[in-house]
Amino acid sequence: MLTGQRTWTFANKPVIISTGTVGGPFEAEGNIAEDFDLLHPDLYMEQDSFEKAHKVLLEKAAQQAIDKAGITKDQIQFFLAGDLINQITPTSFSAKTLGTPYLGLFGACSTSMAGLALSAFLVNASGANYVLTGASSHNAAVEKQFRYPTEYGGQKPPTAQWTVTGAGTALLSNSGQGPVVTSATIGKVIDMGLNDPFNMGGAMAPAAVDTIEAHLNDLNLEPSHYDLIITGDLGNIGRQISLDLFKKNGTNIHDENYVDCGLTIYSKDQHVNAGASGAGCSAVVTYGHFLNRMNRGELNRILVVATGALLSPLTTQQKESIPCIAHAVAIESGGETTK
Repeated sequence: MLTGQRTWTFANKPVIISTGTVGGPFEAEGNIAEDFDLLHPDLYMEQDSFEKAHKVLLEKAAQQAIDKAGITKDQIQFFLAGDLINQITPTSFSAKTLGTPYLGLFGACSTSMAGLALSAFLVNASGANYVLTGASSHNAAVEKQFRYPTEYGGQKPPTAQWTVTGAGTALLSNSGQGPVVTSATIGKVIDMGLNDPFNMGGAMAPAAVDTIEAHLNDLNLEPSHYDLIITGDLGNIGRQISLDLFKKNGTNIHDENYVDCGLTIYSKDQHVNAGASGAGCSAVVTYGHFLNRMNRGELNRILVVATGALLSPLTTQQKESIPCIAHAVAIESGGETTK
């Protein structure tokens, strides 16, 4: 199953049999509102704190995936998920509600594909029949922790990105109908010495390039093998830096086939500076928008590369640089798979 240095190939092709995507009021005004299963009209979501609302996001996304698959939560063997809040407490509290064996993950905004890669590994190796994975973020909760409370109204520089309020989940099985996971490349930590918490895209771009090139080299593929190579949340700044690095390295990635979840979810009229970010960003855009396009026959093969900045409020206050990582997962359109 290990191919090259860092890539798993999944001969049994685990199936994404259902997904669940939930967003907030700002996401309802964006480019892909129709790709969400559920949109909340307010950030509190009938809770008394933003952190409790964050928990609700993931709980409802998980339930959407379970309901669409036509199974019960008792049939799920493992739940792999994470978020950005201290000690991933919204996810852990959601796991308490779900009541399923749970592996909490922290990869910052790379968590969605870390979870999908590990879930596919489990299913491919007959370690489970049903695995639920996901990632989430809440704008007001995350901004309060990493930068300033939104109520403060602090001015942000053009390099800053807008944290998505959303949760995306995927339910994987060893049989069923839906897109299949064919391979995954695990990233390594790349730190280029940047320490500006308002420029996540610039910090994460080298990690995205490193993982994409490792994936292509391990599998001896050209970028054109994929209809789209999709990064998680590089935004305008990070996307351009990564394109410059690809050109410098001689990797022939065409601009029109290289897209970013952080530049997909919102419209230009929403004024989100460099784009969107957050652990929920790549989760909702991939499990909603891009898999919907795949199910409609518009895409056959995609490589999703979720990027994460592994900083914390403490390391920022201590003026540390920002280590970053990216994980890549290849997804192909599938039919009925029977094991």
